[in-house]
Order: sequence, then C-alpha cells, then structure tokens
Amino acid sequence: MRGFEKPAALNDGLSLGRAVICKRGLTVNDTRNTDSGSGALDGVRVLELGNFIAAPSAGRLLADFGADVIKVERPNTGDELRRWRLHASDTSLLFRVLNRNKKSVTLDLGTEEGRDICLRLVRESDIVLENFRPGTLERWGLGPDVLRGVRPDLVLVRISGYGQSGPYKDKPGFGGVAEAFGGLRNLAGFPDRPPVRAGVSLADSVASLYAVIGALMGLIKRGTTGRGESVDVALYEAVFSLTESLIPDFHAFGVVPQRSGSALAGIVPSNTYRCADGVYVVISGNSTPVFKRLMDAIGRPDLAGESSLADNAGRVSRAEELDAAIGIWAARRSSEMVLQDLEQAQVPADAILTAAEILENAHYNERGMLESHPVEINGRPTPVTFPGVVPKLNDAPGCTRWIGPDLGKDTDAVLGELGISEQNLARLRNCHVI
Repeated sequence: MRGFEKPAALNDGLSLGRAVICKRGLTVNDTRNTDSGSGALDGVRVLELGNFIAAPSAGRLLADFGADVIKVERPNTGDELRRWRLHASDTSLLFRVLNRNKKSVTLDLGTEEGRDICLRLVRESDIVLENFRPGTLERWGLGPDVLRGVRPDLVLVRISGYGQSGPYKDKPGFGGVAEAFGGLRNLAGFPDRPPVRAGVSLADSVASLYAVIGALMGLIKRGTTGRGESVDVALYEAVFSLTESLIPDFHAFGVVPQRSGSALAGIVPSNTYRCADGVYVVISGNSTPVFKRLMDAIGRPDLAGESSLADNAGRVSRAEELDAAIGIWAARRSSEMVLQDLEQAQVPADAILTAAEILENAHYNERGMLESHPVEINGRPTPVTFPGVVPKLNDAPGCTRWIGPDLGKDTDAVLGELGISEQNLARLRNCHVI
C-alpha cells in the first residue's frame, strides 16, 4: 500500500469494539433528554456498506440506540437514495430519515487502497451491514473470510433479494419484486382488480428488522462463545414470514385465499367504513366480546345476541350483512361521533390519517413521534418535522442526535482515527479513493 500501513492482526480476547460515542446535542421538541449518556448500544461500532433502504434502515435503528454507525458511500455520488424523491433540497429527506445518527465516509471499495482502508475499519467494528447482490463483496476482495481475517469475532449481516444461497441467489432483487415472490402482493388489493402494494418500502423495512434481530443475536452469541456470526436475510423471506398461515392452509385444506380489499380475510367484522363527513375509519370487532359491544353501539342488539354469530366462523359466513349494518350506521354520523361512540363502547377504531392530520395529532406529539430538525432548503436552514424513534426504552432510550449527514461529512475525522495523515487524506482525495 501507498502511504499507510495495512491492518495489523487482531489482539486476542473479546471486545465490543472501540466505538466513538456521539453526544446527544440536538434538541428534540424541547422535551427530550439531550444530555450525553449511555444508549443501549453504546460501545458497539457498525460499518454500513449498504445502499437504498434495507441495510440503511437496519443501521439507523442501531444508531438510534447509541451504536457508532459509519456509513461508507461512493465518492462524488454517494448512496443513490440521496437523489430519490427530491423536492427543493440537494439531498432527499428520505435519505435524511433513514441515515440519521450515522457518520458518512466516502470510500471507493473497488480500489486497492479503498479496500485496505475498509479492512482497517472492519478491524475496529463489531458489526458489518451490507445489502449488495451476493458475490459483490467477494469481487472486491472483501468476502467473509477476508473480513474475519482482520476481525475473527465479526458479526456479518448480509441482506439481498433472494439470499446468499439457492438457485436464485444471483438474481437482482428489490423490495417490490420481493413482495411478489414472497407471496404478499397476491394478497393485497380487491379481488376484481390487479394486486397492489403499500405506498412504502415494506419488504426492505421488514428485512431491516430481521437484520437488526440477527445482529443482536450475533452479539449475544459472541459474548458467550467468543465467535462471530453470519446473518443471511433475504427480502423475499422477510415478506414470506408475514403471510401467516398461507402455506399450511393451502397444503392441508387446499384453501386459496382471495384478495379481500380493505377487509381482513377470515376475520369479521374488520373493515373500512365511510362516515357522513367523508372520513374513512377502520373498525375491528374481531373478538366475540368486542363484536357484541360493537353491535350494541350501532343499535343492533339483535345481532349481538344471535347465537349463530357467537364465534368468528359464524360471523365470516355473514360478513356482507354485518359490514352493511356497520356501514349504514357509520354513514349517518360524522367521523368524530363514530369514534366517540366506539371509544365509549371500547371497540377498536380510528380514522385513516393523512400526513397533515398526523402532524396535528396530540398523541403523536405527546409520545415524541414528531421531531423538529433543521434542514437546508433553497439555501436556508428550515425546521422540518421527522419521525421519532421506535421502540421506547425506559432506562436507555434512543434519540435523534442528527439527521442523515451530508456526503463524506465525517471522512477526515473517521479516517484520521485510523492514523491516516492529512497529507495522505489529500492524496487519497485527489486519487478519488475518498
């Protein structure tokens, strides 16, 4: 290598890594604790080599709870997500959301020096996250064996469309395709129309949760055995895991589920109803006690007391009748009246909220789910509302310390920790390695 040493061998023994712990310096709605303190994952360092949604979402969750997450991006262009859904800013707010609390380092992993710097970062990391097509890391000389050569107890988390093995492993895969192959898309929509998708990256988000679960299990295993772990998350499998009893119902009984629109198939009553003011509400009378309270609330005690409706199977056989009764009742009342009556009756129900309504909602605000952070828009710092942190921890809560950083913001600082001099940083920049 030119200009700096190659990674030295690891010292013996277990370590959670030498993380650089970030201070909680941003005020969040002026109600959150902003003092420096210990997050649940303080002391854990994560190297994120992913783009788009899945791996960055996993990295975000780890970063929210104190992990020191270093996001490696391509020089000049960075993560392609920076340019998705652009409005009036240079970096998309989608990127700012999914990459909060991380450090951005630019590094060309396709170069020899970029590869060697990456290995030096791996040596100081506990978890490596990546969501490239299988074989990409290996092509760069950064396969699992190489990574474990510098960090034997590494937890390596790999997310891909079809997984790291199997006849489809080399196929390109994005979340929408995974929803199709994973069996979920065929269940979504109305039976007389084409299948539909939710307006979010569902497959990527669910895969990211499995990635975090796998990473944390890997750390627990490392703490007891001293050995690292490899976590293989396939987008389609994350989606498939949501299909509940789809396969056993078909295999055992030949049941072929049909798309059920806004209702929940096989669960009655549970549907969407239009109120007199045009607002749609979701009402769920899934259990027998709740069903009886719902029927009483809508003025149908005759249905509440009918023995043939005392279990879900009976209600499923009369789904249209029950939906019609609830729909007629809701259509004669404002959404406010509907929700008040059902809350009094202890029946689960709520309105389908828009973004504007969420911003004004007292419960969202009280729970800290709406946070204000400055964003440069049209050259001016502007306060923008972002989603809060999930889940809530009492003793070591997560927080947003900063939103997704500008490209390469932390390159000099992070690589400087590796002992790379300012002169070498300048040379690497001129060579487009960083």
